[in-house]
Order: sequence, then C-alpha cells, then structure tokens
Amino acid sequence: MSITRVWPLQSFIFFHLLLAPWLPPPLLAAAAGGGRWQLLQRSIGVSAMHMQLLHNDVVVIFDRTDFGKSNLSLPNGKCRNDPRDTALKIDCTAHSIEYDVASNSFRPLMVQTDVWCSSGSVMPDGRLIQTGGFNDGERRIRIFNPCSGCDWQEVENGLSARRWYATNHILPNGLQIIVGGRGQFNYEFYPKTGAPKVYNLPFLAQTNDANIENNLYPFVHLNVDGNLFIFANNRAILFDYAHGKVVKTYPAMPGGDPRNYPSTGSSVLLPLKNLQAPVKEAEVLVCGGAPRGSYIKATKGNFVGALTTCGRIKITDPAPQWVMETMPKPRVMGDMTLLPNGNVLIINGAAVGTAGWEIGRNPVFNPVLYRPDNPTGNRFELQNPSSIPRMYHSTAILLRDGRVLVGGSNPHVTYAFTSVLFPTELSLEAFSPPYLDAQYNNLRPRIISPASQAGIGYGMKLLVRFSVVGAVSASRVTVTMVAPSFTTHSFSMNQRLLVIGDGRGVTAVGKSVYEVEAVTPGTRTLAPAGYYLLFVVHQDVPSEGIWIRVQ
Repeated sequence: MSITRVWPLQSFIFFHLLLAPWLPPPLLAAAAGGGRWQLLQRSIGVSAMHMQLLHNDVVVIFDRTDFGKSNLSLPNGKCRNDPRDTALKIDCTAHSIEYDVASNSFRPLMVQTDVWCSSGSVMPDGRLIQTGGFNDGERRIRIFNPCSGCDWQEVENGLSARRWYATNHILPNGLQIIVGGRGQFNYEFYPKTGAPKVYNLPFLAQTNDANIENNLYPFVHLNVDGNLFIFANNRAILFDYAHGKVVKTYPAMPGGDPRNYPSTGSSVLLPLKNLQAPVKEAEVLVCGGAPRGSYIKATKGNFVGALTTCGRIKITDPAPQWVMETMPKPRVMGDMTLLPNGNVLIINGAAVGTAGWEIGRNPVFNPVLYRPDNPTGNRFELQNPSSIPRMYHSTAILLRDGRVLVGGSNPHVTYAFTSVLFPTELSLEAFSPPYLDAQYNNLRPRIISPASQAGIGYGMKLLVRFSVVGAVSASRVTVTMVAPSFTTHSFSMNQRLLVIGDGRGVTAVGKSVYEVEAVTPGTRTLAPAGYYLLFVVHQDVPSEGIWIRVQ
C-alpha cells in the first residue's frame, strides 16, 4: 500500500497544542478511575466513520467516497471510476480498509459508490451486509465476505428505498431490517421477502422535527418478545414489524430533549440475564444528546451545552417509566459500548453543540464507565483521558481481547488537516478498560474449551473450561456472549450481550483449571443466529473472548 498524502508530524503536534484549552484539567484527569490509551496507527489513510468487527478478527472500516482523495492509494493501479461522484469522477485512493487486529496492520479496500452515513449488520453466515449511503450509493447493498483477500461486492438497486442515516438490525428469522433514513418513514428487509417491498412506519413521521429531523439513525433494539424497541427523537414504541403494528407506546423521555441525529445521543440494550426464567426482562439505556433547538443555534454560532442526562427504562414492564440519571460530564456524539463484564463504556464526543459540519465544540476526552448493577447514584466512573478529539464521525467497537478500538472524527465536508479547529483524524487508538491492568492478571480467566469458531446450538448445556492463576471465587464467575456491532454516528447497531452462566456450576477439574456450566439461549428471539464473542468473567475481569457460531 502507498501513502499519497501525509499529514506532517509537525502539523499533528501543532494542532493538538492548539486544542490545549479543551484538555481536561489536571484534577479531573487525576480523579479518573483508570484505563489506558494506546495509539495503534497514526494514520490508516481514511477516517473511521463506520466500523464492524468480523469473526476472523478483522475490522472493516470506511468513510465516504465524496471527500476527495484519501491518504491511502488503492493497490496495483486500481481506480474507482464513478461519473456520478460529486468530488472525483476517477479516484485511485481507498475509502475503506480492512484492519487486522492481531498484526495491527491494514489493507485498502474499494467501494464503488458513496457509503456516506450508511448502515449495516452481519448476517448469520458472517457476511457484512452494508446498506445505502448518499447520492449513487443510496439504494446500494454492499457485501463483504470475511475471507483472505476479499473485497466489497455491490448490488445496484438492492434497496427498495433511498437509505441515508438508516438503522439496521438482524432478526430472529435471519433477515435484516432496515429502518428509516432521511425522508423515509418506512422500513424494508434484506433479503427481500416479496411484495410489498417497503412498509410504512408512521412513528418516524410523527417524531420528525421540521427542518431539523432529530430522529435519524433511530435506536433499534430486539426485545426478548421478538418485537423491536424503536426510539426516535425523545419517544419510543414497541413495534411488531411482522404485522406492522405498534404493540406499546412508551412515555416520552422526561425533559423533552431529542436524542437522535443531529442531537446525537447513544443507546444500548443492557445485558440480558436470567434467560431460563419464565418471564424475561429487558432494559434500555439512552445517554446524552443536545437540548431542543441546539442544532439551529449552533449553525448560527451559538453553541449550547450538551445534555448530562441518561434515561433508563425496563421495556418489558407492563407500565414502564423512565428513570433519569446524571452523567459526570455533558456529552453529545458519544458512543456506548457494551464491555464483556456487562458494564457500559461511554466514549468520544463533545460537551457543546451538536452533530453536523463544524458545529461541535469542547471535546470530551474522558470516557465514562457505567455500572448498571450498582445502586442509582453510584454507577458512573470517569476514566483516564485521551489526547485526541473524537468529534463528529467518530466510532468505537469492542475487540475480542477486551480493548475498545476507537477511531474517526471528521466534522468537515472534505478531508481537512490544517486551518481548522478539529483536523480530520486518520488515527486508530485502543482504550484498555481497567480490567486489563496487570494487577488483575491473577484473576483473569483463560478459556481452554470450547475451541474458537465452535458451533453452538440453542437451549443446550455448555461446559466452558478455563484456567485462573490465582484463587477463584466461584460465585463471581459468569459467562457472557456478545454480538459485535456495526457502529456509526454514535449508535452500535445489533449490539447485544447475554449472560448465559452465573457461576453456580463452577467445579475444579485440575490445578488452576475449572469448568463452568452455561446454558445457551433457548430461541433466536433471544439471540439471532450468527457469530458471537464468548467470555468468562471472574470478579469483573473478563477472559480474552473466543468466537462461537450460534445456529
């Protein structure tokens, strides 16, 4: 691979010094809970606007094709010829890469049409299906098969409607649902199931703020009953997508402020537990965003402080209510990542302004750990700060070794490396949560069996063998499985964590070797078929994960 343009190190240093007024004050950094940052790549040539981890431990990353030339050439003289592109008709640079986690290396990939602000999800067979985008990419389906030397394949007019700022989710029947997008108050499926090909969703029209929207990239989570929890703006419904019916309308989130693009907050489905119980519960957490009116004010140079609040709701309750909590710092454009031990990492973003071109300010450098099982008022913990602003178009995803891969930040219409507040960021970092500190090495499990890539059935007992150097507290051993997410614009699509073993079945089988009994999810409603990361967690410290395929 060749680098066609390089951001000089002097410029890199200068602009980080330029941003010094936004660095966290020393007392705040000293009070942080922990965690370590590692710069993996100073430049991958593209800005990591979209990321997905695949089951061969590579991460597919891409930005958009109408930025102009990237800093990474396509190989062997290959060029993208696109007469409809708004920046370059012929472009010999890459706008997508495959990042190999183990070797910390990357190779260029080629997307033919514009993938800007698109969506995606991984199918049960492990293929990444990426949908939509801008301009000539708005109805494209792109397929990436995780195999050696593979590249993007494109299907023209694979979508029935334009999909720009839409949200995808894998379903229990193996289909993928694509919800909404700019000017699209409807949804469709991939692969197609027959006519009609587009289904109306009036809720999206009802939550659309005129001239602002505030309901793009809706938060979509698969509930334990098979229906979809859909959150847009400040409202949510439980939706039976198979019959096109609203099953439940939830109360509006207190305060009335929007949480979706461009007032971009984030959301996770909290860990699913007690999966063998006759009645299963599910909770959703929504954090951050921008006060109503912030977007218009920011475009006029009036930057309003971001929201400090999170709302948590038990979506399976007969009469659910939001419980509001306060984060240590305001945050808009933050990413929420489920960690293997069930905690939530809130990372990236800004303290002022909104998503969109040039209208975010005051980067939030400190991640926050949210511990959902702690008492209210004792759930948030500040972590050590990065030094790189991660503003609009930033991403974060969980890796198999428990680190969180962080990249992106390009709040500009094109690549911009000089004479701007926040230069286009081409670097990749890893954040290591405190559980990876060396002081916990004697507690850290190592999975012995099953082997990685093992096929696992539904509702079956699974003996997981692991070793621990130090003494084991059997009551504090759990087994979790995590569905890796497609992450863009502060929302991790398809992200899901299930607790399938709680330590009651831990037995010693040798010197420092133990077995714990887990029970796999009983239905595809709880865990759609596909690849998951399996972890053993001991005293809040996770093992390195292994890949399993649930089928």
